[in-house]
Amino acid sequence: MHPQNIVILGTGGTIAGRAASVSDNVGYTAAQVGVEELLAAIPAVAQAGTVLTEQVAQVDSKDMSFAVWAKLAERVSHFLAQSDVQGIVITHGTDTLEETAFFLQALLAPAKPVVLTCAMRPATALVPDGPQNLLDAVAVARHAGAQGVVAVCAGVIRGAADVQKVHTYRLDPFSSGDAGPIGYVEEGQLRLLRNWPQAQAGRAQTAAKSIASLAGPVAVPRVEIIMNHAGAGGAMVQALQAQGVQGIVVAGTGNGSLHHELEAALLKAQDGGVKVVRASRCTGGRVLPTPADAIPDSEGLSPVKARVSLILQLLA
Repeated sequence: MHPQNIVILGTGGTIAGRAASVSDNVGYTAAQVGVEELLAAIPAVAQAGTVLTEQVAQVDSKDMSFAVWAKLAERVSHFLAQSDVQGIVITHGTDTLEETAFFLQALLAPAKPVVLTCAMRPATALVPDGPQNLLDAVAVARHAGAQGVVAVCAGVIRGAADVQKVHTYRLDPFSSGDAGPIGYVEEGQLRLLRNWPQAQAGRAQTAAKSIASLAGPVAVPRVEIIMNHAGAGGAMVQALQAQGVQGIVVAGTGNGSLHHELEAALLKAQDGGVKVVRASRCTGGRVLPTPADAIPDSEGLSPVKARVSLILQLLA
């Protein structure tokens, strides 16, 4: 086979959604169109070189599960190992794209590009955004020197550790926070602003000795997210502890600050063996730790990514 193959893995999402009306960009059903059908509407993708497709899942990304993550990781790992594959594109919903991207980067730290792309309008929209996003994602996957897990949407390339959905409706709903985007796709050409994602030692330990064992039956550690707010108490923590939760990520206010009642409950849970991590509910910045902190910080990760990291650590 040609050494420049691109593999496109479908998982569903709005990009594969259908609505009853071309003017309806909200009341659609996600994950209805297969990845091959999506590609059939974009002849330019096939014209650029050999493309292999596989439908890994067909879900609305709000319903993304660890089982789908494990299957996706196994297939990504399989294709990364093929010498004739240059890169991988994954079609995904926007809602949990940042979590899937971080999971794959933390677990696989790929030397080849793994590009997640998406849409905010369904495939049936009068002017769907999915086809251009997919075309741009393939351009990134074909770019010489591209590596790591990235997201591509509305012509912007964002790193897995930085990407965050910050808007409910606009065609580019993502931000890269303080890090900024990696670059832009302009008429099929890349304009890079900074380096591709690198594997970060110690960020998250490899969750299993092999991807194959991860893809099999695995007891996924239960890690929940709770939020600090005015009047926050410890009842939620106590309820989770009673149910045998193994990890809690707390989205603190500001620099990870916690209401004294919530903090007392979290410290008690931590003493009882529950892994507790302190992130911030702020969309920008990171928790800056002090030597006096009794609860470890998330090392710059958002609450949802801190949860993924904690699951991987507990699995390891």
